[in-house]
Amino acid sequence: MNKPSLLTLLLAACCTTASVAQQPKKIKVKHKRGAQTEAPTTPPQQSAPQTVLPAGSDLAATYAQTITQEDLRKHLSIIASDAYEGRETGEKGQKMAAEYIANRFKELGLTGPVQGSDNPYLQHFTMERSTWADGATLKVAGQTYQWLQDFYGMGTSPFQQETTVQPVFVGYGIEQDDYSDYTGLDVKGKDLIMLIGEPTNTQNQPLLGKDGNPSKWGTDYRAKAALAIQKGARSVFFVDFNPNSNFQKLAARMAGYINRPSIAFKDAQKTPRATMFFVSPQVGYKMLGTTAAAVTKYQQSITKAGKQVVAPFKPTKFSIKAPRKTEDFTTENVLGYLEGTDKKDELLVLSAHYDHIGITNGEVNNGADDDGSGTVSVLEMAEAFTKAKAEGHGPRRSILFLTVTGEEKGLLGSEYYTDHPVFPLESTVADLNTDMVGRTDKEHEGQPTYVYVIGSDKLSSELHTILQEENQKHDNINLDFRFNDPQDPNRFYYRSDHYNFAKHKIPVAFFFNGVHDDYHGAGDEVDKIEFQKMEPRARLVFYTAWDLANRDKRIVVDSNKP
Repeated sequence: MNKPSLLTLLLAACCTTASVAQQPKKIKVKHKRGAQTEAPTTPPQQSAPQTVLPAGSDLAATYAQTITQEDLRKHLSIIASDAYEGRETGEKGQKMAAEYIANRFKELGLTGPVQGSDNPYLQHFTMERSTWADGATLKVAGQTYQWLQDFYGMGTSPFQQETTVQPVFVGYGIEQDDYSDYTGLDVKGKDLIMLIGEPTNTQNQPLLGKDGNPSKWGTDYRAKAALAIQKGARSVFFVDFNPNSNFQKLAARMAGYINRPSIAFKDAQKTPRATMFFVSPQVGYKMLGTTAAAVTKYQQSITKAGKQVVAPFKPTKFSIKAPRKTEDFTTENVLGYLEGTDKKDELLVLSAHYDHIGITNGEVNNGADDDGSGTVSVLEMAEAFTKAKAEGHGPRRSILFLTVTGEEKGLLGSEYYTDHPVFPLESTVADLNTDMVGRTDKEHEGQPTYVYVIGSDKLSSELHTILQEENQKHDNINLDFRFNDPQDPNRFYYRSDHYNFAKHKIPVAFFFNGVHDDYHGAGDEVDKIEFQKMEPRARLVFYTAWDLANRDKRIVVDSNKP
């Protein structure tokens, strides 16, 4: 599953980092693009010999029995093995996983529906990879400071060459109601210095929060950066003067994350993006031409006044060089298509992302739960539906089994599919997305099998009802809808691939087991997967899909909450 806001609290949310280490050398593979060939057309629909089942048989339950712990384990033990190197988008392991899934779809008899591709099961697209280059330096007051020791950056960089900067100090960088650190300042094209965190009142509570709780300014530095960019600033330099902070230790822990490449669509519209740097307190004092005592006095003056005050600091010119390097690469979604019968022009999508976060600090992150579990669940559902069709009980509506790449980089694969759909979105009745269904979170330890279902109530009340009815009819596991709350601070609804379908008003349901201590870590391994819980979760998605694919009328969109 896609990670939340970029380490919302730099210390607390640093869950994929370790000590500073040189990134392992990336292994690149060449892919023959060759002359493009047309995807094979779907063969004429033939009537399969119908397997006669006992009277009153529950067809969905019959074919759900093919979704087994043994098969889930078999597939997962392959794609979540070290050989697949953590399935980093665009890298060797992701290509291997794509090939494995495509071959499985072909074995099952699914059609590869991608026209014009060198492999009709693969939807290729071009991305741009960007990483920090060597040689970044920061020079302040005659002293040179080092990357990942005294400063580091996130986002883009306008400082490919050494550049002299005359910064502007904007306090905490906040603008809310009557509080504005930008009063009287024109920061267009400027480089800003601002404090991490937010001011407090005389009771040592956040000045701008409610009921003693922090405001967004105190918990999400990106909100400050976004405001600065909105006002036309070129870059932001954050400094944390908290005496309890340890910048060097934090930078070491952040190194793995900072050194990871960022990825964007090659043809993406170049919109302004935040350029953010973080500097140590020692560097911050030099930049502001001040001392710790003076900074403390300034912060106390805001507390006393209960509003922003004019700072006495006169920032010093400095020079910075922080180059980034970019390269193009291709990645791919994997698609398998099963044609329906009398309602074949309508389509149900069963999705999961098969990418993960690759290698960090020399450790392979195999992502057995995230989202190997969802990927192999889709493979097992594909087997169940193809067996049903082979025995004369194929779905009335067509089904697209869609495993996407780039989810961990920002839901990129599903965004590409919904922007470049192989089948019309207006014909797509729903997307059932499976992302992390193999583990137990702390909320449900020691309890019976459960699954979080997210988003099923947002666009179609029928979908929400159907999945509950199917659950009651069959395995009757505990359905937890808590993350449907619009005020959910985790914002899980926006963090997996179903959301790109929801944006197009296509009903969705997201099946999820919650996060655990191994989330986005090297400990997310196959031997920790609880296949006895994974099996009924995958079957629930199948039961819901069976109903959606076979009912007389497609579910209606009767609300508008994407």
